[in-house]
Amino acid sequence: MIIKKLIPKKLLSLYHLVLAYLAASFYGRPSDRIIVIGVTGTNGKSTTVNLIAKILEESGARVGFTSTVNFRVGDREWLNDEKMTMLGRFKLQKLLRDMVKAGCKYAVIETSSEGIVQHRHGAINYDAAVFTNLTPEHIESHGGFENYKKAKGELFKKLKIKNVKCKIIGGQCVPKVSVVNGDDPHAEYFLSFPADEKVIYGIEHSASPQSLAFLHSKLSFSRCLAQNVYVDATGSQFEIDDVKFRLKLMGKFNVYNALAAIASAYALGIDLKMCKSALEKVQGIPGRLERIDEGQPFTVIIDYAPEPASMQALYEVVGMLPHQRIIHVLGSTGGGRDVARRPILGGIAARNADYVIVTNEDPYNDDPQTIIDDVARGAEEAMRQVSGIRYQAVLKILDRKEAIAKALSLAQSGDLVLITGKGAEQAMVVKHGQKIPWDDRVVTRELLH
Repeated sequence: MIIKKLIPKKLLSLYHLVLAYLAASFYGRPSDRIIVIGVTGTNGKSTTVNLIAKILEESGARVGFTSTVNFRVGDREWLNDEKMTMLGRFKLQKLLRDMVKAGCKYAVIETSSEGIVQHRHGAINYDAAVFTNLTPEHIESHGGFENYKKAKGELFKKLKIKNVKCKIIGGQCVPKVSVVNGDDPHAEYFLSFPADEKVIYGIEHSASPQSLAFLHSKLSFSRCLAQNVYVDATGSQFEIDDVKFRLKLMGKFNVYNALAAIASAYALGIDLKMCKSALEKVQGIPGRLERIDEGQPFTVIIDYAPEPASMQALYEVVGMLPHQRIIHVLGSTGGGRDVARRPILGGIAARNADYVIVTNEDPYNDDPQTIIDDVARGAEEAMRQVSGIRYQAVLKILDRKEAIAKALSLAQSGDLVLITGKGAEQAMVVKHGQKIPWDDRVVTRELLH
């Protein structure tokens, strides 16, 4: 880490880029022989990757994908045990090579801003770029929101590189396509990059004021707009061109994730009925609004929700579910990641939950107790503002297993226990990059038994 700080940023960036092309060459440039779809944004990337893959598989194609949650190569699927959203250059290129060897036609790659900055995407020949949304995250590591946005934009910039020959798959030239959430305030920026085709998705009448005028001026863009959107505790419903979708995925944010997948499939020539057939079979995504049911008389939900926007969206769904009290177990990640969001997360939890239990998450080299104190400070401040509305308490428990055990012991019939921050992650990262095997879902089931 000390050596990295001493090396000039431009030289370090060049090192990462060279390494990316060495990795691609070592594995025979596999992305030239498969249709590659990159998914970027702040929230919803992993779910969108999984939903795109489900549709492509429904069409009869073999698919590979990488996400924060899981990996797939043809018929083999497993949880992401690397504790990385985007794999390192050699591991990622090897996985792409494995997909090609397994006969996959498509590779869907969750492409993070951190990965882009380190050029992990650099030697990947992308054919489609998908943008989900943009909210402040990783601001400190990127040096500001604009840098964060520009890092995401690098994925779209790769679509039309000069002097790059058309990729031929199945005897046909593969067009370069961008798929953008038109309702996001930053849609115009991501649509500004050149592509052979651009598809805008969104919910009718939901486009932000910032992007509405721009979208109306670009009538040549293809549109995938949902109408008659309805969400409740059983799932979500919407229509696109008279095709009615009834999904088991709850929340408006999952409507957007589904629309991103549908728009991507549309750009690849897959019709709406095929999309409907695939998406209506999806029961859920590991660690995303996942219910843990071991016969207990209260509800337990595990979700990722690592930053304020995703936690707010999560509570919109929780509000639809029948419950008495809410007991929320949460923390915040270390490693220099967005220190400012810690008290904000605590505040959101306190404004919605009856008990807030702050615990360890992924401290990396940071002091875990300091992180816990920061989150708890935001919760306590919020509780002072809502004092008198209902009984509340903020508890600080360093050991995550003890924190979950405490939440379960407090729960009574009809209560809802919410455990956030890790989802289906398979490890907890502590000092010196050491990974401790961990799965919130497994630990919770063990404690319930």
